[in-house]
Amino acid sequence: MGRRFAATGILSLSLAVAACGDGGGPGDTRPGAQGYRVGLLLPESRTTRYDTFDRPYIEARLGELCADCEVLYRNAGSDADKQATQARELLDQGIKVLILDAVDSAAAESIVEDTKARSVPVVAYDRLAEGPIDYYVSFDNEKVGQVQAQSLLDALAANGTTTGGPIVMVNGAPTDPNAASYKSGAHSVLDGKVSIGDEFDTVDWSAEKARAGVEAAITKLGAGKIVGVYAANDGTAGGAIEALRSAGVTTMPPVTGQDAEIAAIQRILSGEQYSTIYKAIKPQATVAADMAVAAATGSRYTGKATTFTDNGTRKVTSVLLPPVAVTRTNVKDTVIADGFYTAPQLCTGVYAAACQESGIS
Repeated sequence: MGRRFAATGILSLSLAVAACGDGGGPGDTRPGAQGYRVGLLLPESRTTRYDTFDRPYIEARLGELCADCEVLYRNAGSDADKQATQARELLDQGIKVLILDAVDSAAAESIVEDTKARSVPVVAYDRLAEGPIDYYVSFDNEKVGQVQAQSLLDALAANGTTTGGPIVMVNGAPTDPNAASYKSGAHSVLDGKVSIGDEFDTVDWSAEKARAGVEAAITKLGAGKIVGVYAANDGTAGGAIEALRSAGVTTMPPVTGQDAEIAAIQRILSGEQYSTIYKAIKPQATVAADMAVAAATGSRYTGKATTFTDNGTRKVTSVLLPPVAVTRTNVKDTVIADGFYTAPQLCTGVYAAACQESGIS
């Protein structure tokens, strides 16, 4: 599926000229002078953010920068082989740059190698792919794990259970390189501070698999003994909460999360989930689009401050954005203030009273 952008107004037109080749006319054959195709590969649809936020934000920014450009989009549905096939399809359709959010970092190396063999640059988005990528934009993933873990410690301290019973660690997908960074960052904060009674990785970031893992942990530890759950994202947090509820737990221990999914924010407002990580996706998507246009037109990215990230093949020019912990106390000042969600979206049905208690209307 592709989306072509129509020029709308003088601002869009001037930005398109700047991005797609100054002085380009009908006879200009430079890359991008008449617009070009941008490939966008996202990894899965279990996490709602990708189709709800990442894709629209990337497409919108590309539309601002190059009104004549066309985005060819595919979602791999957590299937690395499918993503490789999708990449070949996009290359065969003549993309000039690929924005890649890899299902599997190691498996994605073949995608990157094939893409570069056709002289098409690659922007690694959200997850660091292996191979000779040109740019990378994500969040400081070690920091994400540290912020998650610290929020859990803060909640345990507030409950007076810092040195009490065990916690359960529900980590992310073993194929996702970010998950390893989250886990490493979390351990750097939690180790020696709490007792980790059980820990497991969650294949495909599946809420169902997270629930099954926490059910096993409950059998091992006892539902009433678990004082907290480190869950690597909101989907696994939801699975953990379902397992605890099914085991008869009525007052939930603090549970972390990530991605600021609407269901998670509502659980935070109602007291079922303690925290999530808000990663402002719009700035991330904007940087990815800016990097893609720079790479496609042979320019150098000159936006936000960059660093270098070693992906095992090269030191990649990178932008790493800061994560923010969201609890009930700052929902209004984060996801609502940024327009990520509106109060009417969050404060539906049973959540209306919780919103009112939190000063959200």
